[in-house]
Amino acid sequence: MSAAGVTVVVDGRGPGLPVVAYWGPELPGLDDEQVSALLRAAVGVTGSNAQDEPPPVAIIPEHKGGWTGRPGLRGSAGGAGWSPSFQITSFRPYGNGGPGLLEVEAADDAGRLALLIEIELLPSGLLRARATLTNQREETYGLEDLVLSFPLPAEATELLDFAGRHNLERVPQRAPLHVGLHTRENRRGRTGADSAYVLHAGEPGFGFARGRVWAVHTAWSGNHTHYAERVWSGEQRLGGGELLLAGEVRLARGEAYRTPWVYGSHGDGLDEVARRFHRHLRSRGRPVDSERPVSLNVWEAVYFDHRLDKLLELAELAAAAGAERYVLDDGWFGSRRDDTSGLGDWVVSPDVWPDGLHPLINGVKRLGLQFGLWFEPEMVNPDSDLAREHPEWIMSARDEWPVESRRQQVLNLGLPGAYEHVKTQILAILDEYAIDYIKWDHNRDLIEAGTQPTGEPGVHDQTLAFYRLLDELRAAHPALEIESCSSGGGRVDLEVLARSDRVWVSDNIDPHDRQHMLRWSAQLVPPEFLGSHIASDRNHVTGRRHDLAFRAGTAVFGHLGIEWDLTAAGDEQLGELGEWIAFFKEHRGLLLGGDLVRMDGYGDDVLVHGVVSPDRSAALIAMVTMASPYPDPPARLRFRGLDPRRPYRLRPLHPASHPPPWWDGDVVLSGAAIEHAGVAAPRVRPDQVVLYSADALRGPDGGNQA
Repeated sequence: MSAAGVTVVVDGRGPGLPVVAYWGPELPGLDDEQVSALLRAAVGVTGSNAQDEPPPVAIIPEHKGGWTGRPGLRGSAGGAGWSPSFQITSFRPYGNGGPGLLEVEAADDAGRLALLIEIELLPSGLLRARATLTNQREETYGLEDLVLSFPLPAEATELLDFAGRHNLERVPQRAPLHVGLHTRENRRGRTGADSAYVLHAGEPGFGFARGRVWAVHTAWSGNHTHYAERVWSGEQRLGGGELLLAGEVRLARGEAYRTPWVYGSHGDGLDEVARRFHRHLRSRGRPVDSERPVSLNVWEAVYFDHRLDKLLELAELAAAAGAERYVLDDGWFGSRRDDTSGLGDWVVSPDVWPDGLHPLINGVKRLGLQFGLWFEPEMVNPDSDLAREHPEWIMSARDEWPVESRRQQVLNLGLPGAYEHVKTQILAILDEYAIDYIKWDHNRDLIEAGTQPTGEPGVHDQTLAFYRLLDELRAAHPALEIESCSSGGGRVDLEVLARSDRVWVSDNIDPHDRQHMLRWSAQLVPPEFLGSHIASDRNHVTGRRHDLAFRAGTAVFGHLGIEWDLTAAGDEQLGELGEWIAFFKEHRGLLLGGDLVRMDGYGDDVLVHGVVSPDRSAALIAMVTMASPYPDPPARLRFRGLDPRRPYRLRPLHPASHPPPWWDGDVVLSGAAIEHAGVAAPRVRPDQVVLYSADALRGPDGGNQA
């Protein structure tokens, strides 16, 4: 199978499960004879104290073949069948050399277990795989672990994945790949602000445009694993899957468990790896248009202080500045006057809203704005009608509830009664009010997330119930947009993005921190899915002050919004805000539909990034000074991704407070000159951004010059 510059060769000849014999740069002209030769040449040789005939490592590594690394399947039926021997019973390819799906069925030697393995090469060049395990015997099979992995070549010896925390998501970290396991286990019950996110392995020193890189992402919003491994013989694997709690999956006869999709991306540099994920998301069945509406979220403007006059004034100011969507955040329901009570009671508060939300929504709609509303359906305050009426619906591993976090507990959506209660309340709100958009929050980890009264672990069922709830709400309201928010960026993965239309990158909107978080969140998610807001001049999380030009110049490289008390802004600030929103609207087709480019070679004090149109006719470029640069002035502005032979008009954009010294009109350079020679950068203070455009010149016939 080959697609978008990637070739995957799968060996299904046995013995044992299928083997990904090759995954890497495209092998053009690969016919059946060459595939056979490649498979013969890939067979390992015997080493000291190794098996006499070492078999290749399957996509689900098998202990029975002598593999001493991490096994793909762990489990047993009361201790029996812990090392099954699978044989392929069916090998069904769909596709003819290009993108395609391969379905492989296998059964173990004792007739206890059946496996269905799906291996798919997508048009984007992404490789993905998942497995379904079925118990065929009367004895219950206790599944402990089922992960899939792909091969890594010997040159991939440096790792990159991510850490982070609430208000500082997506912190990159690098390490060498030594003999042994590099394992990232997430036990938060949600994807997590500190998740591995995407685990990369590549040639030493790989960057955004240099070095071959292989990467995996586990598309699962509950507990999960990413890992890289090298065994003593030099073989290397990169894989992932769901992390199962003890006793969480016990299969009776005929019952099955299906793993999440594990995605693999390969490319020359991190940008190509990221673009494969972007193209996949942009090709999904429910596309997100690059013409994303500019939002106002009123959270940092009012918090829990909901007064109709102020809320409508905010709507009027936002609409005058060019906003297109209005979002009412936490505090509209039940007894929710602060964060200590009311969570779980999804009915409009009669104390605050005696006429319901109609006066606000009608006022917002009259201004031509869409209306959005905040929910946190999986959580509950102990001080709520729901918790008092149904304490048995709260997830717990023992008689007492788990430790509180943010004064919250977790509602067990795996229980039919709790699930129907939440769904019914949300649908009642969506049926009564003209709501275009939901901000779906999830503000605590699932600690001791068991099902009462037995305390059996319930994270797996909770995750599936969350997906089912989103699917059912979307089926009832097909036009509804949903944002995944989880204490900021705590639930960002490809499976939740199959059901939502954007993610909230972080609760921290400080543009200095957001530069880094947007930069690395884009390693998986394209900019049109990344909620990116202009905050107040003094940031509510960090306390730092920034110019509006820096706040807005940062935010326009995502799905733009406003999170600012506009009633406290002066006319000059509101006018400047309107200019930035107009700029975003003029260019959002490129900003949210172009190819991501991030430049190497500037260190951490200066960042250069931007987007290039798919036809290479235009680019928007940001040069960002994050700290006092050394040397001063900083290195020249260079930017790649343009057509090297075409001439481009390069110019700083309005609003720009720091025009570069060379600009006194139009400067025309080839794409190659912009990439390799560059232009002098202006001297600017820390925390400033200068934006540039590069537009291909048109020939006398109206077409772009070659």
